[in-house]
Amino acid sequence: MLRYLHGASLRTMLLFAVAAIVLLLAVGCASLAQRDPVRVNVVGIEPVAGQGMEVRFAVKLRVQNPNDVAIDFDGIALELDLNGKPFATGVSDSKGSVPRYGEAVVTVPVSVSALSMMRQALGVIDGTGTAELPFAMRGRFGGGVLGGMRFSESGTMRLPASF
Repeated sequence: MLRYLHGASLRTMLLFAVAAIVLLLAVGCASLAQRDPVRVNVVGIEPVAGQGMEVRFAVKLRVQNPNDVAIDFDGIALELDLNGKPFATGVSDSKGSVPRYGEAVVTVPVSVSALSMMRQALGVIDGTGTAELPFAMRGRFGGGVLGGMRFSESGTMRLPASF
């Protein structure tokens, strides 16, 4: 059939096909941009067995989805900073879904190096630490459309008075 089309007709069809693809991508990206970001909060930290000079924790995250579409994920990466310094990192290959207008609790094992622990402890002991400890959490849910969804949270933790 292509041999019966003239050069101008073929170019017109090709131009039309490219325009249709661009339009579909624009509509798809616009629908993604209208999603509200997920809210992620740390709801629990439990010690787990570590190796050598590392400390490990199971960090439980409550993920809230304020959108009208469920969020499916395949893997999670997490970074935690304390006092503006890197503290812990972790990954999990867990799969799951956060329902539309719903929430889910996911667990990510994180590792803390002995050096990070000492640096934070010395900051508290030598007086440069305060009763309030700023933290930042960053991460990404893998999979889904365009390879995943990033999240972040920051704030201040209050240390117990006896600490």
